[in-house]
Amino acid sequence: MLNMVYELPRSKSGMEKLRSFLHRIGLNWDDGIEYTVSLMDAGEVVATGSRQGNVLKCVGIADDRRGEGLAASVVTELIKNAALSGHHHLFLFTTPKSKSIFLALGFYTVTQTETVVLMENRRNGAAEFVAGIKTPAAHGSIGCIVANCNPFTNGHLHLAETAAHDCDFVYFFLLSENQGLFPAEVRRKLAEQGLAHLNNVAVVPTGDYLISHVTFPDYFLKDKGMAVKAHYDLDLAVFCDRFAVPLGITKRFVGEEPFDPLTMQYNERMKQVLPKCGIELIEILRAQHGGTAISASAVRKLLSAHALTELCGYVPETTYQYLEGLCHE
Repeated sequence: MLNMVYELPRSKSGMEKLRSFLHRIGLNWDDGIEYTVSLMDAGEVVATGSRQGNVLKCVGIADDRRGEGLAASVVTELIKNAALSGHHHLFLFTTPKSKSIFLALGFYTVTQTETVVLMENRRNGAAEFVAGIKTPAAHGSIGCIVANCNPFTNGHLHLAETAAHDCDFVYFFLLSENQGLFPAEVRRKLAEQGLAHLNNVAVVPTGDYLISHVTFPDYFLKDKGMAVKAHYDLDLAVFCDRFAVPLGITKRFVGEEPFDPLTMQYNERMKQVLPKCGIELIEILRAQHGGTAISASAVRKLLSAHALTELCGYVPETTYQYLEGLCHE
């Protein structure tokens, strides 16, 4: 008889059973998981699914129990739990061969690569999100920047000014996910203030669709080396299919990355992928201050040390005023 078990396994043996089950069906446990549902039969896991924020993950069914409606039972419980936590717009990842299971459960394809399918529970979610983005009044060369701005620095300003000079219109995509020191609304305000003098640059949010926990899965990729590439390829597929094509973007500007190896790898992957989509990647030398490349991480370090006078050369006046206020709170 099937027994539904809610929440994360509380015992060591329960977690070992769950991990072992996931391993057998080609999935990995993800440490970011907040809630799990498992179907048990005679004490053994036969189906399971989990949730992290608005992402359903680690959904799997035993091979010999397919066709019994177990996936529907698991996903229904996860959707109920997500709603109780305030999450109504949901995403999930699956493999191309399992895509049909989730299509039947009310999920729709956002995009897919050779190894990953990204799905959401809104029929035209991505299209409607992009349709709400401000578009230029006149046609011409359209470029974009995708940045976190944690916080907005003179490096971001230099990148935007370069793009604005080279293009008729530039989308400055600001990551919407709250993962850094500065909340999304603060980062957006500082970017808008810092770019107010550029009439052909528009600061727009990315929602859950670009460079977020939604587009960087790895729990069903056992080869972690392959997982990094899969992250990049999925995110770039979303960018090309859902943003660049409908918005007419033909250029993407990035700053060179001398510090972070992962960002460096991402830039290299963009050089390989974007031209195939008709998009030119333009890498710009980073702005410097005192012979040192400007970075948001350097600004955060100076801020934590309350080195206000040293911040002046790293950030625009509007960002400096905000940071000064933080130091005096």
